[in-house]
Amino acid sequence: MKPIGVGIIGCGGVTLQNHLPGLAICRDAKLVALCDTDAATLKRAVQQTGVTVQTQNYEEILSRDDVQAVVIATPNVTHAPIALAAIARSKHVLCEKPIAMDFRQSMEMVRAAEKARVRHMTAFTYRFVPAMRYMTHLVKSGAVGRPWHFRAQRFQDWGERSVGWRQIAKMCATGELGDMLSHRIDYAHFLIGEISRLTARLRRYIDTRQGLTSDVDDWVAILADFKEGATGVFESTKLATGRGEGGHSRDYCEVNGDEGTVVFHLEQPFELQIARRGDAQLKTVPIPEEFLKVPASARDPRQGDPLLTFRYDQMVEFIDAITHERPCVPSFYDGARAQAVMDAAMESDRTGRSVEVPQS
Repeated sequence: MKPIGVGIIGCGGVTLQNHLPGLAICRDAKLVALCDTDAATLKRAVQQTGVTVQTQNYEEILSRDDVQAVVIATPNVTHAPIALAAIARSKHVLCEKPIAMDFRQSMEMVRAAEKARVRHMTAFTYRFVPAMRYMTHLVKSGAVGRPWHFRAQRFQDWGERSVGWRQIAKMCATGELGDMLSHRIDYAHFLIGEISRLTARLRRYIDTRQGLTSDVDDWVAILADFKEGATGVFESTKLATGRGEGGHSRDYCEVNGDEGTVVFHLEQPFELQIARRGDAQLKTVPIPEEFLKVPASARDPRQGDPLLTFRYDQMVEFIDAITHERPCVPSFYDGARAQAVMDAAMESDRTGRSVEVPQS
């Protein structure tokens, strides 16, 4: 079988850290071309990969017959236009989150991809953490019984450091809400189900980062009701002094049910904390072998930094879904569901009221 030709549009940090190493372990795919509007960023990616086809115009990527799939890792404001252009040329698309600037735009992407019958995927990377994969299995198989409470926290310490285009509202729509809490909203959706109503607050404490204006939120909290009756509490910030960054900062998720509790910490990707009804305290449980990577992945989960290497399975899922002509997980629809919650959170903060989450 001829390898699937992949073009990457946007060659910044997330591409270097996640997408390129992930693509390198995919037996059925080949990196064909790279694109970035910034010449220095593009040059760095070309040097890392050795790929000779390079451009600063994404249309040149989409016009190539040897490109069957694209990865979009550009500022949020460009996600929908590039994705829709790619879909119009029958390209499969993996898009960074948030996939759009608002819910309406995200659903336009869903409908276009479904109509064109192309594979579509949202880069909710943390679904691929071994501990989160096992947590999903436990909750879905009834280990906690009926879920009562969901809670998630993402605490990092970025201080007043610049976060580039992510601090400019016209480029990203939201700050911490879309950047980090969107992943935790996705946790809630696949662990518990649809959020029906919420109350939210957003706050910006830092107006200038390294001399550049910041006009987006750097803290957000949501209190949510799920359709099936559970409650949810979410909080995310870039201003938790001493919490660090990346995989070594606080990324916590907990589900309590009438039969048990399961607790996830990103810093411990190979274990969970679990309590069954009648237990006096939580017990640490190792992740079973079958959950350490996705089945199609060729990587050794015990090689490399486990806080980084799980990310490579995201690309494996994308390519495997294309190869076997099945839906990607998570899809654009999952991205749109998160976008609906984000839109509701923005409205709640703006009005000071509880808001119904829009439905697709």
